[in-house]
Amino acid sequence: MVVRAGREFLAIPGPTTMPDEVLRAMHRPAVDIYAGELIALTDSLHADLSKLFRTRGRTYVYIANGHGAWEAALTNVLSRGDKILVLESGRFALGWGDAAEKLGVEIEILPGAWDRAVRPHEVEARLRQDKEGRIKAVLTVQVDTASGVVNDIAAIGRAIKAAGHDALFMVDAVASLGCMPFEMDGWHVDVAMSASQKGLMTPPGLGFVAVGERARAVHHAANLRSPYWDWTAREGHEHYQKYAGTPPVHLLYALRQALDMLFAEGAEHTFLRHRLLAEAVRRAVGVWAEGGVLSFNILEPSERADTVTTIRVTGDGTAEALKDYCRDKCGVVLGNGIGALSGRAVRIAHMGHINAPMILGTLGVVEVGLNALRIPHGRGGVLAATTWLGDNVPA
Repeated sequence: MVVRAGREFLAIPGPTTMPDEVLRAMHRPAVDIYAGELIALTDSLHADLSKLFRTRGRTYVYIANGHGAWEAALTNVLSRGDKILVLESGRFALGWGDAAEKLGVEIEILPGAWDRAVRPHEVEARLRQDKEGRIKAVLTVQVDTASGVVNDIAAIGRAIKAAGHDALFMVDAVASLGCMPFEMDGWHVDVAMSASQKGLMTPPGLGFVAVGERARAVHHAANLRSPYWDWTAREGHEHYQKYAGTPPVHLLYALRQALDMLFAEGAEHTFLRHRLLAEAVRRAVGVWAEGGVLSFNILEPSERADTVTTIRVTGDGTAEALKDYCRDKCGVVLGNGIGALSGRAVRIAHMGHINAPMILGTLGVVEVGLNALRIPHGRGGVLAATTWLGDNVPA
């Protein structure tokens, strides 16, 4: 017997649930890609993406996922043999560094841990040791969707400045942009990248790179530049050059609708919605953890992301059993544990197109699964979440 008839609900950290308005925006015939409406659409998207990144710099749109945007960022500012510093706090900064290494860049990993954020003072100390200035860039993520950590990008930016080092500061904002504050210029970020399928509520397939003045200056000497990713090649007068060929027409209309929805809600309201719903999830997990089987992966509460919560689950097969039950019996798809947490965690995403019934429904299904599978847990997790929201969402 199951209670999963109807639409399956994704609680994974990407691709996230898309609003019906975004889906409808794509339902249109092909248009002239050389003139008129589409050119105006492209211009509006570039301008609004820069606003979203909070930068006066340019933003580039790629037909690519986040891995493609990683490569776009790397190849435009680095040369073969350059050295970069990769800040470990989970899987994805390491993945970005691995991509750089495959391109011929020397990488150094600043050791971290999967249960905590990057320590800015450690970044400063390492850069102060680099007397010869061999490190050309520092790579990190704002939110790592594997570990569930949020890094203090502003503090890391200050640490790089305090070290008096010229390394570019490069940030992955895939799991944060549009959901929580990101101040590219104010935080001394030189290159930022993101993608469409998480907080921006658009189908996978668009990658974005935002570029500051220091990165633009370095770009001209970079020898990893290639025809598709090259910023200079995308700055030609012809519209098709902005996409290195045929534009992703229907994804652009989807993105336009998603950005319109975000701007209509307003950044502060969007950020508050994510904070409230994230804390509701954390309140529930905190209660469930009293049973001794579930626990937060990120130990320090202030370092837990407002877009995804990673929950450690002890016991062989327990995490997979819970995930399978929620999906097969109830129609809620939780995220897997990945990387070092494979088979030992589940993840609940709370980013993008989410509201109280979506989050409370997900928490309710998890609690059903915990009961059905006889997994020890503290009672009343959903009650803790609803109490939190009732106390913090004013009448």
